[in-house]
Amino acid sequence: MIIPALDLIDGQVVRLYQGDYQQKTDYSFDPREQFARYHQAGADWLHLVDLTGAKDPTARQVDLITEILQSTPANIQIGGGVRTEMDVIELLNTGAQRVVIGSTAVKSPDLVKGWMQTYGPDRIVLALDIHIDSDGTRRVAVSGWQQDSGVTIEALLDDYLSVGLKHVLCTDISRDGTLQGSNVALYRDLCQRYPSIAFQSSGGIGRLEDIRALRDTGVAGVIVGRALLEGNFSAEEAIACWQNG
Repeated sequence: MIIPALDLIDGQVVRLYQGDYQQKTDYSFDPREQFARYHQAGADWLHLVDLTGAKDPTARQVDLITEILQSTPANIQIGGGVRTEMDVIELLNTGAQRVVIGSTAVKSPDLVKGWMQTYGPDRIVLALDIHIDSDGTRRVAVSGWQQDSGVTIEALLDDYLSVGLKHVLCTDISRDGTLQGSNVALYRDLCQRYPSIAFQSSGGIGRLEDIRALRDTGVAGVIVGRALLEGNFSAEEAIACWQNG
């Protein structure tokens, strides 16, 4: 499925280039209206990132997030600075169907595995952002992509399968924000290796052809952000492209 995405800083819809807060593009869209448009176009799932909360969890935009979620009947997965169980509870209480967990899943796997056992693996999405070395080694980055954790994505997935991991949002950092296409080979390989995991591709979608290229990889979802905001194609066109494969 196509999963339209919005990133928010202080209530403003934005996009960062490869996670860099200094390379930010602002958009004049109301997030409530934009998500309503995406749902009306046929998107059953939407992806929301609270970048303010990611930088400072104490500044999480809870009231706005709650308003956005109440304004659409679509299912929402949301992330940004999830570091404690109270963060998970707070986001689930806004009405989110799934909570997206990034760096904490890498730095504190036992903690996050405990949350999966408490709330169920269907409520948790691991967001794994990877750097691919010249030898093909795929290491997970943390802390806004600024640090190499030294952990491979394969080692992390194998660990989380022990508690029934279901959902993984995987980003090839080198493709994010580029509109130059996804790393198709990466997703095909991961889906073949881990058939029980529903992978979501993220980063690089710029044209409908980029969506078509992912149709036979096995990914369960395609995150689309900047290309929709910049009008490269509509949500209706993206959904039709995916469904007509």
